[in-house]
Amino acid sequence: MATITEGPRPMAMADYKGRVDPDWCPGCGDYGVLAAVQKALVELQIPNHQVVTISGIGCSSNFPGFIETYGMHTLHGRALPVATGVKMANHELTVLVTGGDGDGFGIGGNHFAHAMRRNVDLTYIVMDNQIYGLTTGQTSPTSQIGMKTKSTPFGNVEGPIHPIASALACGATFVARGFSADQKHLSGLIRQAIEHKGFSFIDVFSPCVTYNKDNTFQWFRPRVKKLEDDPAYDSGDWLAAMEKSILWGEEIPIGKFFERTDLPSLDEAEPVLKDGPMVGRPDHIDPAIARAFIEELM
Repeated sequence: MATITEGPRPMAMADYKGRVDPDWCPGCGDYGVLAAVQKALVELQIPNHQVVTISGIGCSSNFPGFIETYGMHTLHGRALPVATGVKMANHELTVLVTGGDGDGFGIGGNHFAHAMRRNVDLTYIVMDNQIYGLTTGQTSPTSQIGMKTKSTPFGNVEGPIHPIASALACGATFVARGFSADQKHLSGLIRQAIEHKGFSFIDVFSPCVTYNKDNTFQWFRPRVKKLEDDPAYDSGDWLAAMEKSILWGEEIPIGKFFERTDLPSLDEAEPVLKDGPMVGRPDHIDPAIARAFIEELM
């Protein structure tokens, strides 16, 4: 009698539900980002054990605890170098990096630039709420001039950075922007970013409903315009992407700004990885040498 064996069960949204419920404020935009990431993983059918989520510090950086993948909650601004280490140790993993504008563009700004320059095959999703939420409402690197916060009661005098323009200038090979209130569009961008081979950056407008009373869902909705709705827009045109990246006001573009596929990712360019992931290699180090090295470090 023949035995019928079933194949692996398809991944579903419930399979990516974290063991801890999110503790974000009710209405926080980060809920939409979490759902969009889970939806993208379901559509790509990537098993949990093949995904690693790395974060820094901040409200949005609690993300790894709310999704059922491998994950690490690391130091403030240091998510990208940790994620780079994970990717280079096992480049067959899908490595997602999540965080906020303060974590990523403030203390983590240096790592942001060099991870893009090196074209590390990571998907970096920044939940950009234009304020420090975890520390109860101070200006962040993306806060607009004149914004009144706890740290700037008379109005912010510092100009904001332009994350999309910065990513383009530093060499990111996939650059996009989403809006957490449009989960369908956002999950599509995340899916494309994961599929892209190289550094993928998605800046997500994820309004803070508690401390940012300027850049609210209601403020964004009439202003965000999808680049995909313009048939003349070419995401392979770097100069056109740069021009769109600095638009701010009554029209703020979202969507895929730029993508190039002709540049090898860091793991593809590194000769030592040609024979497969480092984690699968036999250990050729003499045990005595390894012990001496560890004792020296200790």
